[in-house]
Amino acid sequence: MKRRDIIKGLTILPFTGSFLSAESVFAAPRGPLVAGPNIYESIGVDPVINCMGTYTIIGGSLERPEVVAAMHAASGFFVQYDELAFGVGRRLAELTGAEWGMVSAGCAAGMKHVTAACITGGNPEKLIRIPDLAGFDKTEVVIPISSRNVYDHAIRNIGVSIITVDTMEELEKALNPRTAMIYLMAGSETSPGQKFALETIAGIAGPKGIPILVDAAAEDLTIPNIHLKQGATIVAYSGGKALCGPQCAGLLLGRKDLLMSAWQAGAPHHGPGRDNKVGKEEIMGMLAAVESWVTRDHVEKMNTWHTYLENVSKRVLNVNGLKTRFIEPEGLNNRSPLLTITWNPDQFNISGPEVAEQLAANKPRIAVHSNLSDESGNTSISVCAGQMQPGNDKVVADRIVEVLSQQHTKQKEMSPPSVNITGRWDVDIEFYSSKSRHTFFIEQDGNWIKGSHNGDFSLRDMVGTVDGDQVKISSSDRHIADNIPYIFSGTVSGDSISGQIYMGEYINARFKAMRHDQKAVRRTIKYPTSRPFSS
Repeated sequence: MKRRDIIKGLTILPFTGSFLSAESVFAAPRGPLVAGPNIYESIGVDPVINCMGTYTIIGGSLERPEVVAAMHAASGFFVQYDELAFGVGRRLAELTGAEWGMVSAGCAAGMKHVTAACITGGNPEKLIRIPDLAGFDKTEVVIPISSRNVYDHAIRNIGVSIITVDTMEELEKALNPRTAMIYLMAGSETSPGQKFALETIAGIAGPKGIPILVDAAAEDLTIPNIHLKQGATIVAYSGGKALCGPQCAGLLLGRKDLLMSAWQAGAPHHGPGRDNKVGKEEIMGMLAAVESWVTRDHVEKMNTWHTYLENVSKRVLNVNGLKTRFIEPEGLNNRSPLLTITWNPDQFNISGPEVAEQLAANKPRIAVHSNLSDESGNTSISVCAGQMQPGNDKVVADRIVEVLSQQHTKQKEMSPPSVNITGRWDVDIEFYSSKSRHTFFIEQDGNWIKGSHNGDFSLRDMVGTVDGDQVKISSSDRHIADNIPYIFSGTVSGDSISGQIYMGEYINARFKAMRHDQKAVRRTIKYPTSRPFSS
């Protein structure tokens, strides 16, 4: 599964956003922390069976035993951090064949440090001035449009200007003495022969001395490294994804001088990366993850994942009307097999997203992918095996069968609207520590509404429904590398609508909208018949 496809789906997956309010519906009376298998329950939080993959919001991946052991051992001693970084850098080079290695506080932090390295060249006088880049020689980062994504905030945090290009011709023209680096997200778009092939870009950037940073966060680590072979200067991985290392660690491989400058941009040194401190425990845990990766039996791992999915498939096929399909991973990104379970929603009176929501909302909680409808009109859920643990397959299969064996009531038609909300509405939104005034301009046609949502910084289209006195409105604040969904759910009472806002990965907010009370302005207009004598 492509990382970009996962990013696009973030707003519709129950576990990738604020599916629950801050006060979880599962919250139990809180007691003292109890270490052990019930550590989360001891503070009133229920864990999740992960059948989605290495999403940070549900814990990424589980650290391998070797990683846990290394972190525990490292926690018992003091060490000079630069000496530690240099020792680990050398060992990572030995293991991976790269010139040097570095451990950061996550992949995004590593991207930030590398950006700082590219604009400062390791000069502390420049480093401490970030993000004020006045007087810097290099202040621009070039990114192909296909590589713009929510993670490039890490690059923008340094204060550089982002130059987005749509074609290779534009990319070549964009490169100039101010260009600090080129950033690429690894994927099909950067593969050989593609529009923004890494090899092609390296052939242009190399002679100009412009570094290329490749973000391969969710990929399997390749040795020798495929991206470095194709011309990348630095490649960045997440520690808490395929490598099953520390969740809050990242791995950087590539050119030694740049990685030395990148290390200097973060703790224990002061400057723009001090806030991205990586501990001695995470550094050694990340090294242990790479040591384990090079000796692990990856074929056996894949066979185990297939067995999990086969067991789930056999169980659910006992339910009449369910079909299953195995999807093998392609490429290096999120390299795990999937099992897709498909059905006719008219037969079961429930959709894939609704099944996913039930699995998420009831114990034992299970996170799965879902799809509302395919080309045939069928709906589905998908089980990803990559982070399933022994015994999960039986629990997951039983829960899916339980939900899809129940009698579900066919969704009723919407009730006739009891109100007409056409017009302008002043919308007061309460975030956790601030308030904001937005505006709706609504046109209502029976149960359906459309219009405009004027937010803090942009005007966007919106659509929605009126079901009796219940209103649901959807809009989206879209940017090149970001998207904030707004799903309003409220009740109409007189000239007000109040309720909650679901905002995807961001925490839910509350709103109250009041019909705009504006008296009609009536005055005659005179059209001048001659040219003015003053201005």
